[in-house]
Amino acid sequence: MGALPWLFQFLLCFLQYQVAASSSSALASFASSAHPLCCRDQRSALLQFKRMFTINISASSECDDHYRSGIPSFPKTLSWDENATDCCDWDGVMCDGLTGHVVGLDLSCSQLHGKIHPNSSLSKLSHLQRLNLAYNDFNSSRISYAFGSFASLTHLNLSNSALSGTIPSEICHMSKLVSLDLSLYRYLGDYSRLRLEHLHFKVLLKNLTQLQELALHGVNISSSLPDSIGYLKSLKFLDLTSTTLSGKLPYSIGYLKALNYLSVGDCELRGSIPKSLGNLTQIRVLALAENGFTGEVPSTLSNLKQLTLLDLSANNFQGSIPVLAELTKMEDLALEDNNFIGGFPLWVANLKALVFLSMYRNQLASPIPFNLSGLQNLQYFYLSSNSLSGVLPPSLFSLPSLQYLDLSSNKLTGQIPEFQHHLPFYSIDLSDNKLRGPIPQSILTLPNLDMLYLASNDLSGVVDLQVLNNLEELSISNTNLSMVAGSNVNNTLPNLRYFYLSSCNMEQLPWEKLDTLDLRSNLLQGPLPIPPPLVRYFFISNNRLSGEIPSLICNASSLEILDLSHNKLSSAVPQCLGNFSSVLSVLNLRSNGFTGTLPLAFAKPSQLQSLDLSGNKFEGPLPRSLAYCTSLEVLNVGNNKINDTFPYWLETLTELQVLVIRSNRFHGPINTVTSKFSFPRLRIIDLSYNGFTGYLPRRYFEYFQAMKNSTMPNIQYTSDRAGYYHDSVILTMKGNEIELVRILTIFTTIDLSSNNFSGEIPSAIGKLNALTLLNFSHNSLTGHIPESLGDLTSLESLDISSNRLTRRIPSQLTTLTFLAVLNLSWNCLHGPIPNGRQFNTFENGSYARNLGLCGFPLSKECEDNRTKVPPPVLQHEEDDSDFDGFTWKIVVIGYRCGMTLGLFPGSLMFLIGRPRFFVKLAERKLPKKAQARMEALSLYEISFGI
Repeated sequence: MGALPWLFQFLLCFLQYQVAASSSSALASFASSAHPLCCRDQRSALLQFKRMFTINISASSECDDHYRSGIPSFPKTLSWDENATDCCDWDGVMCDGLTGHVVGLDLSCSQLHGKIHPNSSLSKLSHLQRLNLAYNDFNSSRISYAFGSFASLTHLNLSNSALSGTIPSEICHMSKLVSLDLSLYRYLGDYSRLRLEHLHFKVLLKNLTQLQELALHGVNISSSLPDSIGYLKSLKFLDLTSTTLSGKLPYSIGYLKALNYLSVGDCELRGSIPKSLGNLTQIRVLALAENGFTGEVPSTLSNLKQLTLLDLSANNFQGSIPVLAELTKMEDLALEDNNFIGGFPLWVANLKALVFLSMYRNQLASPIPFNLSGLQNLQYFYLSSNSLSGVLPPSLFSLPSLQYLDLSSNKLTGQIPEFQHHLPFYSIDLSDNKLRGPIPQSILTLPNLDMLYLASNDLSGVVDLQVLNNLEELSISNTNLSMVAGSNVNNTLPNLRYFYLSSCNMEQLPWEKLDTLDLRSNLLQGPLPIPPPLVRYFFISNNRLSGEIPSLICNASSLEILDLSHNKLSSAVPQCLGNFSSVLSVLNLRSNGFTGTLPLAFAKPSQLQSLDLSGNKFEGPLPRSLAYCTSLEVLNVGNNKINDTFPYWLETLTELQVLVIRSNRFHGPINTVTSKFSFPRLRIIDLSYNGFTGYLPRRYFEYFQAMKNSTMPNIQYTSDRAGYYHDSVILTMKGNEIELVRILTIFTTIDLSSNNFSGEIPSAIGKLNALTLLNFSHNSLTGHIPESLGDLTSLESLDISSNRLTRRIPSQLTTLTFLAVLNLSWNCLHGPIPNGRQFNTFENGSYARNLGLCGFPLSKECEDNRTKVPPPVLQHEEDDSDFDGFTWKIVVIGYRCGMTLGLFPGSLMFLIGRPRFFVKLAERKLPKKAQARMEALSLYEISFGI
């Protein structure tokens, strides 16, 4: 009996619990059907947040056309009625079904524009579990430390909302976070994007252990990836693309066995990729592109059976491509821009699901497999810039899904096979191979083909352009093909926008809707044809055109590049070409017969970057409107009859890198310097063969900042204008003219020769330690050779001949280890010639007509007998163990005029006379620093123009 009350009480409590539970369920059901009222303070907080912003459709413009957002933009806060009592009914607001607390806020793509204040009313929504403010414009707002107060938050998305500044450490306090997205997919500059300190990054990875998604795309991390990444055992999605991560990829990345997406592309990671990546057996996307990874790709990647995308492109991977035949779910395989060797991987034919295959710019050398018929889903096939050989496999041209094929720049031979009819090809590039024979008629009937590149092959036969009416791009330059265009060429190829026909023996100019027209190096004669009105890039250099430039060319107002060089055009230049400078970036009239003054009145503002008027008969002064061309990088008016004083007003052009006014009638002193920032980027200045007088421009030497870089910059050319046009310049060395057909940014030169300069060589010239060529010859300079010339550690050519210099040759010049050309002749120098290093390679001509000089290589011995003839083989330096060999076989390449040389120091040496320097160079070893520089300079493309 005593137990009954207890049992009764237990049953009563149980029944009460059941009733309460059912009541709660009923209440929840009622709440889901009848809208719950939100809490008054949270309604007020939302309205305060709304008032902080204006609605601007451009703030969410990416939502409508950006593939990542997936939703259109919509101003959700317009539905937030300040007179309404229930905020749970507002767009983007989610409330708890029982309490009415705001637990979710989704304002993504809501066209919000304005600042988020640090004390934003959002912090009052303490029950928030999900917050999404993605794709708005918060005008470089900072992420508030108050975000750390959202203790219940599981999902936070602030991506692509123009936030900036340092991510606060308080964000690490949200320990319940399952998804964190702070990505920025568009680059706004290092000071306009979020930054994550390395210490905060480590704490974040240790505290947010429940994370399943972490997206920091575009966040500036600028540190290594901490080992603590391995703590995130639940992580499924990790995007660290474009975060400037450095160092090595940690081994602990392989601990994330739940991971199915990993992207760390476009960073600064180095070293080999860890074998532990093979443990990520659930991963479907692995993207490591655009880093500095080296070594071989580990074979453990073959364990990733779920992989659908593998992107290892743009790294420095070496060795053979590992066998990945078992990755049968692979759809995208990107291995381009590496150093892979060996043959084309045969196992690729087993990847039945493959859609995208890219292996271009590697060192693959083998035939393409004949049996590729299993790749029924393949749409993209990119293998250009390898050493693939053999014939084209017919199976490749019968794949039912193939749309884009690029096999250019290989060593493929034989004929182009026939194509299966009605294949969906859009683009075919077989250029720069060794293909021969006719173009198969089946290629001309492909219904979707809009780009066909066959240039630089040994193709022959006739192309009937009337059957290629869908083409937008056609390149048959440097082939033996002939064209048939029908009686009305303008009705043929109506969609053509890019037409490359250089070196095709063409004699007519067709088509009206072109964007790019390349007719360089043909046999076109007669008057200059007017380009179609929509053409932006017009190349017609190296032909036989004559007469004047028709004024109708002014109708082609879209021109950005106009290259008429190396023709026989004459008369005056239409003034309207100057008006084009608001659009025109390149104007090249070089090597024609144009006469008269320069009437060009350049527009303001001007987009002109390169202006080459050299090799004509222009007279009068330089037009002062050139000062409006604030983007100008290259100005060449050499070899004309221009009569003017030095154009000191050009020093305000802060982008100017090349200034050539040689062989004109410029005159007077150069003593006007208006700014301490004169010509800050100038690297090539050639004032030779004019009538300048007075002292050398010492103050300019002090301000040439681009010539003072003592460390070698990244080797590149001046702008490759739109990828089609390369700047060039002619310089004089040892009395011969050489042409740099592409100008490297590491090449710096000063040529003030053949003028009437007097006085001494200023010692300030020694500060220009990036200088490559220096020529003060044929002036009236006096005094001594300054010892500071020994500081020009990059100098390769020094010519101060035919002056009135006195005293001894400073011994400091022997430290110039790159010096290949030296001319001190026709001066009044005396004393012993220094010996050692490069000075042991120069011959008598370098010192001719200096009657007071003695010692090697002259027959006149010095009276004190201290200067002895060195042995024919140069002595090794003391750090001989660090030297590398340099053989005669290398330096004799191109030893004759008219050939293009690939090694600039070598080209200087050839101008000395007999190649005695090379004999000596072949018998010694170069320091590693010198060898590295010579390898870098092998990028030069130099041709003699004697």
